[in-house]
Amino acid sequence: MALYQFMCGLTVMIILSSKGCHSIPKCGRAVNNNRIVGGQDTRPGSWPWQVSLNTDKFAVCAGSLISDEWVMTAAHCITGEKLWAIVGRNNQSGPNPNEESRGIVQSVIHPSHDFITEDNDIALLRLSAPVNFTDYVYPVCLASANSTFHNGTSSWVAGWGEKGDGDYSDILQDVNVPIVGNRECTCAHYGITENMICAGLRAGGKDACTGDSGAPLVTRMGQVWIQSGIVSFGRGCAEPMTPGVYTRVSQYQDWISSIAGRNTSGFVTFTSPGADSDVNFTCPTKPPRPSTTSPRPPPTIYTKTPVVPITDKEGGSVFDSGENVMHFSQFISLCLLGLSLHMLA
Repeated sequence: MALYQFMCGLTVMIILSSKGCHSIPKCGRAVNNNRIVGGQDTRPGSWPWQVSLNTDKFAVCAGSLISDEWVMTAAHCITGEKLWAIVGRNNQSGPNPNEESRGIVQSVIHPSHDFITEDNDIALLRLSAPVNFTDYVYPVCLASANSTFHNGTSSWVAGWGEKGDGDYSDILQDVNVPIVGNRECTCAHYGITENMICAGLRAGGKDACTGDSGAPLVTRMGQVWIQSGIVSFGRGCAEPMTPGVYTRVSQYQDWISSIAGRNTSGFVTFTSPGADSDVNFTCPTKPPRPSTTSPRPPPTIYTKTPVVPITDKEGGSVFDSGENVMHFSQFISLCLLGLSLHMLA
């Protein structure tokens, strides 16, 4: 009898222990993602934290589910239009039996967001009602404040943005891109700050693009996916030696916790092994600086808008901010020239 009771007790302990292990962690699980991804259609549930942010007419941005009632996205996605958050969606035009839609009752943009440089490009959205967690709807883990992502760290980004042929994807696409250290990233982008993290291939060909703003950049650690970045901006899409720029999530642990409190999914420390090769990286040439007297290279910010982009003589799209500054400086120059001629006359 004693042996029987001992065996029963041991069995109960094993069952309870296995249940406890199964419930940890409570974020970053993607049970339907069991393959290598890269620039192709995803299966439903591959990225259960992916959120589509839509107006009444079309999708404008993406985001990540960080709890049952909070979504994280890029600050520049918040334009004053009424947004809906759709979780569990895989196809923008087809049936999605696993999706849920929620309104937004609170939008919190980081108080130090700079809309010109896109520094601190992060915002939190509170849903009108909690969502239900399933294999297709589940929050992502967030990189904690002391996380390190060395140059070359394998990462993934998914979105419904432009595919490179001018069309937007109906089915969620994903792509595998490595982290690019900030020192190397400054070779392509002037003004990279510690609040930013870059990712992309030196050869190009894989990248986030127009319409993917706010989408999560994630890295896998064991069976857990950790969000390291938020799609923010870039020059073109998938250009060689031109990585995309993301908001560095680990810089905002305190701010996110102060807004969402205990409702966040969880912060996990990711530590890259070995030394970071970016520490001693030197750009072969100086990074390009913004100019007010000549057109900048034709960049494209990762934002889907119904506005037709302005083009230069070579047909490239141009940042609105750079274009406005250029026109203003030309206007000032013409005024000064006119004034000088008038004084000479």
